[in-house]
Amino acid sequence: MDEQAMAERPGLRVRPGRLVGVVATLVATVLTVGLTQGWGRTDHAPVASSAAASSAAAVPTAPVVLNGTDDAFIQLLIPMNEGALALIDQLDTRPADADPSLRALLGELRKAHQAELRDLRGLLAAGNMPELNIHEGHQMPGMVTEASLAELRAAPDAEVPTRAVALIRAHLAQTVVLCRGEQTSGESPELKALAGRIQQARAAELSTLDNRPGAPTTASVG
Repeated sequence: MDEQAMAERPGLRVRPGRLVGVVATLVATVLTVGLTQGWGRTDHAPVASSAAASSAAAVPTAPVVLNGTDDAFIQLLIPMNEGALALIDQLDTRPADADPSLRALLGELRKAHQAELRDLRGLLAAGNMPELNIHEGHQMPGMVTEASLAELRAAPDAEVPTRAVALIRAHLAQTVVLCRGEQTSGESPELKALAGRIQQARAAELSTLDNRPGAPTTASVG
């Protein structure tokens, strides 16, 4: 049985080592294509923003078929969203009057990311796939890590907003890239539709982040 047929069998459980390779291939492929096509750019008309945009349609409870790309996309996006939520929680400890425009956006991001996690895990369950924490400790593009959060906690107060925005923007932009890759190489119609909704939500969120009043200039975070 060839690898494609195996990947498309319902309920196929992919070994963690194999899944790491699939994820690495997915990320490398979509990044390469994205650089040539300008993915992640925000110099376009803003998309209508909604915290629930990524969950506009209910995720089916009936069984679905997930191929290797589908599974890799979900297994990567779950920890990416969890990292972003950890960042939002950390920023919530700052004074209430600190950058109100950013705080309002973070509230919308929290609701959208939580809804996406429910949908992603619902599709994993419908595809009879286990959730595998294969990215712990990895420095994946756009992923907020424990090291990133520690650096942010140690940063001077004056630098926190700029550093936080850089982390958020990298996360949002990389998710756009990954969603495009899923829609190109994924198999599940349900997941490809969800990826399309998430991509639209991220485009709107990026526009809001970059155009909010008093937005600081983003700086790279090492």
